[in-house]
Amino acid sequence: MAERPFWNDIEGASAAEVRALEDRKLAGQIDYLFANSSFYQRKLGDAGLKPTDIRSVRDLRNVPFTRKSELRESLAEAPPLGHHGIAPICDVVQIQASSGTTGAPSYVGVTHRDLDSWCEMQARTMYAGGILPGDLVMHATSLSKGFVGGVPVFQSFQYMKVCDIPIGAEAGTERLLAVIRDLKPNVLYATPHFAVYLAERVPDVLGMTARELSVRKLSVGGEPGGGIPAVRAKMEELWDADAREILGGTDFGIAYWGECEDKSGMHFTGQGYIVAEIIDPVTEEVLEPEQGVEGELVYSAIDRQASALLRFRSGDRVLVTGTSCPCGRTSYKLRCVGRTDDMLIVKGINVFPSAVQDVVTRFGAEVTGLIKVVVDFDGHTTQDALKIKVECAQGLPVDRLPGLKRDLENSLRDSLVFRPEVTLVPAGTFAKPGQTKVSMIERVQPSGSRA
Repeated sequence: MAERPFWNDIEGASAAEVRALEDRKLAGQIDYLFANSSFYQRKLGDAGLKPTDIRSVRDLRNVPFTRKSELRESLAEAPPLGHHGIAPICDVVQIQASSGTTGAPSYVGVTHRDLDSWCEMQARTMYAGGILPGDLVMHATSLSKGFVGGVPVFQSFQYMKVCDIPIGAEAGTERLLAVIRDLKPNVLYATPHFAVYLAERVPDVLGMTARELSVRKLSVGGEPGGGIPAVRAKMEELWDADAREILGGTDFGIAYWGECEDKSGMHFTGQGYIVAEIIDPVTEEVLEPEQGVEGELVYSAIDRQASALLRFRSGDRVLVTGTSCPCGRTSYKLRCVGRTDDMLIVKGINVFPSAVQDVVTRFGAEVTGLIKVVVDFDGHTTQDALKIKVECAQGLPVDRLPGLKRDLENSLRDSLVFRPEVTLVPAGTFAKPGQTKVSMIERVQPSGSRA
């Protein structure tokens, strides 16, 4: 039987067909929110909006944004799921938690129907990434703490008839690698930095190389890295595997952007469940998704019972990489270049930590690839050299250190057009990838005390 081009035909539908579906579902979602959500009754009412004012996706431009700070306040005032939780708790079958990397964790309710939509979107994403029914997956993201990379991913793999091995990152490197050796999965599902770290530990733990193991597909997400060329190349070389990136977020599902075999950006896979917009994060103007456009992703749920949100500012800064694709999927493609709140301005130049890491990782065997951009100034702007800590590879000769520092500073200056001040730190200085996302920012108060 021939392999289907997509998991769901909607991925190849025309823009007019997708927009008609979105308009119809959005109208129903708006009616549901006005009838059931005290959060949006107040928010939309304060904006002077009635249900009849929001009948199409284009009408969303008149809807005020929902921000993470509002959700935290809502959750604190009305636990467990806040004023925006909507669905009766008796209908909620799961509560998931965000990782809390930008503050306190958010808690998100899911009904049976919501869970089906999460699984459907994740299935489309995984299928685009080359994961097929019958594959055997080593699940190496965290299975604890209520993160969507855990139990919901397990449920989604079962939904698409993929066999998941739910060991989880918390089992530790030795356990994960022993199971890969014993059960021979052909897929590794992990954060990009943990995928690299696992491969680098294979010789010490198993006495062989990662290339000699069975993994031939890498599905990575949860943090910048999968779309950074040097990090991707390192992963693929270490494992002798094909790496594809995914993107999503707890508030709307698991992953709803997935990279196809063309590997030129991630396609949207949330048709019929989510509307995605791109805005200028400063002016808040809606931007048309044309190649080269850069902005912040904003999402609206259009088929959600619990914890439904409208025009939620995700904080994910993205670059549109194309509007057509040989794979036949009709959504535009993008890369996530970092978090809007992580962008720094160094003497007028926009700098993302992910771009810094890309340059550093090109130094290959001389560095581990782990960095920290030291933010020792108020806000996001500095007129001084940007301080960057770079972790050296184990066993790097001491006499190479001055030259490596000089080469890194020159390369960063030439590639990213800002003045860096590099400090080299020994291998093992930074916490190794595993259960939690890797942060590339180290914030230090100007007085010298840690933030």
